[in-house]
Amino acid sequence: MRKALLASLCLLAIVGGGAAAAPRIVNENVTVAAEPILNFGIGRAEQVRFGKLDYLGGIELLAGNRHVGGLSGLVVSPDGGSLLAVTDNGLWFRAELEQDAAARPLAIRNASIAPMVGPDGKPLLSGGLADTEAVTRNEKGEVFVSVEGRHSILAFPAPFDLNERARPIALPQGISKLRYNKGLEALAASPSSGPLKGALVAIAERGQSYDDDMPGFLVGGARPGQFTVRRSGDFDATDAAFLPDGDLLLLERRFNLRHGIGMRIRRIAAASLMPGAVVDGDVLIEAGFTHQIDNMEGLAVHRLPAGDVILTVISDDNRSILQRTLLLRFRLAE
Repeated sequence: MRKALLASLCLLAIVGGGAAAAPRIVNENVTVAAEPILNFGIGRAEQVRFGKLDYLGGIELLAGNRHVGGLSGLVVSPDGGSLLAVTDNGLWFRAELEQDAAARPLAIRNASIAPMVGPDGKPLLSGGLADTEAVTRNEKGEVFVSVEGRHSILAFPAPFDLNERARPIALPQGISKLRYNKGLEALAASPSSGPLKGALVAIAERGQSYDDDMPGFLVGGARPGQFTVRRSGDFDATDAAFLPDGDLLLLERRFNLRHGIGMRIRRIAAASLMPGAVVDGDVLIEAGFTHQIDNMEGLAVHRLPAGDVILTVISDDNRSILQRTLLLRFRLAE
């Protein structure tokens, strides 16, 4: 595993981390096999607790269809039994997730892929809006997707349909000043009952320079505006999701030659998210080469009937034979 990841890091350094060639536009069912990942810690079969999370289980997604890959954002249904993801080149990926009573993932069923349809009725891939990086769904069932290269957020109406046409939403002016390839990477819809009153929270992958903090934006809701997320440990933002209590979880990724591969999840208090604020958060988990991770880019949250809060994390394999598409499940241990 380490050799494969190191080779992948070298490959990304050579090509500049860019996406693979755009696939042909498709709309079809796909078969996805699942290889179980029983242990999160490599060589530590007995360990369950990692930071403030308990590892439930995971699967590696294996598909013969070359269009299944590059998964960069994720939402799950309230029962955790179905998922909707976006690829980094403007495709939807939807599937049913077979799971046990503890929410441990077992298999992928009834998977399908489809091109996202832009505001002009054409596939995003044909209009330069295909650099899709995150997806979220609000309590009304509306789906929102962030586009990194064009610094935009697209809305899809409820009830959601794979063939629905997107509409752009108005955004704060500061979003247009983000770096071209380090734009809106994380997106989450806040609870309507919380202090943000249903606002979208969008966070850029990185600031203007390598050392700058990450710009964040509150779109709509009770207190719209811009805030900043403290950057540390060479981690970049990749996705976000809200907990039932209103706190924000921020998924971060480290993927460079200096430090290798890494994953971190921070918990940011809802009360701290306001215009002008510089926010940080408690680290729930940090993982690296000694854990079963890859380029982790998607995060979703749901709650079991018994009250347990479940985190689902998915990786973007960059459509590289040296990387993997992993779907991992954790339980919030607090």
